[in-house]
Amino acid sequence: MTVTAQPAVGGEAPPGAPGSVPRRRTGRVRRNVLPYLLLLPALLLELLVHLVPMVIGIVMSFKELTQFYIRDWGAAPWAAFDNYSLSVDLDAPVGEALLHSFFVTCAFTVLSVGLCWLIGTTAAVYMQENFRGRGFLRAVFLVPYALPVYAAVITWAFMFQRDNGLVNHVLHDQLGLTDGPSFWLIGDNSFVALLVVSVWKGWPFAFLIVMAGLQNIPRELYEAASIDGAGLFQQLRRITLPSLRPVNQVLVLVLFLWTFNDFNTPYVLFGQAAPEAADLISIHIYQSSFVTWNFGTGSAMSVLLLLFLLVVTGVYLVLTSRGRRTADA
Repeated sequence: MTVTAQPAVGGEAPPGAPGSVPRRRTGRVRRNVLPYLLLLPALLLELLVHLVPMVIGIVMSFKELTQFYIRDWGAAPWAAFDNYSLSVDLDAPVGEALLHSFFVTCAFTVLSVGLCWLIGTTAAVYMQENFRGRGFLRAVFLVPYALPVYAAVITWAFMFQRDNGLVNHVLHDQLGLTDGPSFWLIGDNSFVALLVVSVWKGWPFAFLIVMAGLQNIPRELYEAASIDGAGLFQQLRRITLPSLRPVNQVLVLVLFLWTFNDFNTPYVLFGQAAPEAADLISIHIYQSSFVTWNFGTGSAMSVLLLLFLLVVTGVYLVLTSRGRRTADA
C-alpha cells in the first residue's frame, strides 16, 4: 500500500516533500540580497565617477603622454617608470620643484588644520552657554562654510590687492602696523594670504562638527565637576576633550585630506601660476599637466600623492584606533 504525502494546511507541501520550497531560507536569502541591491546604483556611480578615472590616470602615468597624443592618448608610447623616476629625482629641476611644493603643502596643511580645529573648538565650546543672540551668532559663524568657494575666495583676492585692498587699508592706513602697502598675492606674503583664506572658510566646518559632538556630553558631568571645584580649563581637559576624542579623530582626518588636496583656493586666489611660497602640490600638479602639457608626468605625480595620502591615512587610523583601545582599557 502506497502512502502519499498530504499537503499541509493552506495548500503547502510538508518540508522535504518533492517540489516543496523552504520559505524561511528563501526569505533569509532575500533579506541578505536586498541591501546589496539597494547599494548597487551607488556602487555603479562610484565606479563610474571615481574608480574608472583613477585607473585611467594610473595607466596614463606609465605613458609618454604629451600634447601630441591628446586626440588619441591610448596611442602614446609606454614610458614604464620614467615619469616616476623624473618626479622623484631630487637632483633634477622637476623633482626639486615637486619636493619644494610638497614641503609647502605640509606646512600649509599643519597650520590650516590646527588653526581650523582650534578656532572651531573654541567657538563651539563658547556657544554651549545660553546667552542672548546665540542662535544668530551660530548662523553668522556658518556663513563662510555656506558661501560658494569661488565667490568667497575672489572676494578675498580683491581685499588682498595692494593699492585698493581692504587688508592694506586696515593694517596700514587705519592701524599703522606696516610701513607701507604690502603685496599679499605675490612673494612670501602669499603663503600668509593663502593660509588666512583657508582658515576663514574651513573653521566653520570644525565648529559645526564639534558643536554637534558637544550635544552628546551630559550636562551633569559639568555640574558635578563644578561642584567639586573644577575650573573651566580643568573641565575642558578632563571632560570635553576626552569625550570629543572620536569626533576629533574623524574631524582632523577629513580636514587633513581636504586641505592637502585643496585646489580651488590657490587657483582662484593666484590663478594658474601660484607664487613659489604658496605653490601647493595640487596646483603644482595642475601646472605640470595642463601648462607644460606633460600629462604623463602629472599623472605620475598624482599617483604618488595618492599613495602618500593612503599611507598617512592608514597610519593615522592605526594609531588612533590603538589609542582609543588604550583609553577604553
